[in-house]
Amino acid sequence: MFSLLFPGLALKTTASSVPHDQPPQLGPQHGPSGPDRMNVDESLDALRREIDAIDDTIHDLIMRRTQFVEQVREIKRDLRVKIRPSREAEIVYRLIGRHHGPFPKRELVAMWRQLIVATLSFEGPFSVAVYVPPDGAGYWDLARDHFGIFTPATRHTSVRTVIEAVHRQDATVGVLPLPQHEDRDPWWRHLVTQQPEVPRIIARLPFAGHGTGLGAKVEALAICPVGLTPTGRDRSVFAIDMDNRVSVNQLTQVLRDLDLPVTFATAWREEQGPSAWLQLVEVDGFLDEADDRLAQIAPALGKAVNRIVSLGGYAKPLTREELGNRDDTSGNEPDTTKPDDAQNSVPDTA
Repeated sequence: MFSLLFPGLALKTTASSVPHDQPPQLGPQHGPSGPDRMNVDESLDALRREIDAIDDTIHDLIMRRTQFVEQVREIKRDLRVKIRPSREAEIVYRLIGRHHGPFPKRELVAMWRQLIVATLSFEGPFSVAVYVPPDGAGYWDLARDHFGIFTPATRHTSVRTVIEAVHRQDATVGVLPLPQHEDRDPWWRHLVTQQPEVPRIIARLPFAGHGTGLGAKVEALAICPVGLTPTGRDRSVFAIDMDNRVSVNQLTQVLRDLDLPVTFATAWREEQGPSAWLQLVEVDGFLDEADDRLAQIAPALGKAVNRIVSLGGYAKPLTREELGNRDDTSGNEPDTTKPDDAQNSVPDTA
């Protein structure tokens, strides 16, 4: 641990530089002395004063930013949910687009996420309900990374109780596993309703690459009863309730003709219930309930479609390439999964 905190000092006391049977030798080899040492100290002091002045400026701007956030809070006073995930993503996209220099982008995003969530906390009540299965706490780490380490959060061993907590307003946001083809009892089926205040998908986690904790092994979706707006780089999710299952190939072709490229699709049917199928579909681009293309899906499929329900969507997470700094010549890239990775792609068969 000492060597991690003081790597320079550890380097000078390795076995190769200092024999075990001799004390460290003092002199020029251990750094400048006399006038040279004074010059180094003066240079360091000057640089530290500059850094302190910059820190003061950053702090002043944070306090000024908070004053404007308070004005936003007054405007949004009557809104039940204050979080605006599309706006939050746009802030991060803009900052990443203008960033340069060696400061790592993942850490930049983490700083701004903390800043955003901190101001949310005084706009109104804000808390997170997180699905934590018995065999791991990866979703908890994802939630803390994205929604802040100081945000009130509760653990749930059932996906259903997460949805209920958000629906009852016991929690502002819920964090649930990313849907998979093999899910036997998928949580998303509980969102296939047009009742008011039902949670909708608002984000995909991680947004800026995986961290180093247990969350590095999983991905998740966040839900909240709030609408989205286009960011220019979105994915949209909806469900099709129909009497008979349609093949993925047919579904993909129909949606492609409507300019809705499919990025993920799966189906579920209750084994002991009616024969109706629920098709979960994710498409590239922004799509909400007011989009005319939703109404065109049923006649294009030519099958008995009972209803089509928009389940929300998300702004695309930052990719590995986007998180690699422009000025980084080391060749190292953050270890993060692209949002359209193979494990969540569209299968070739029904």
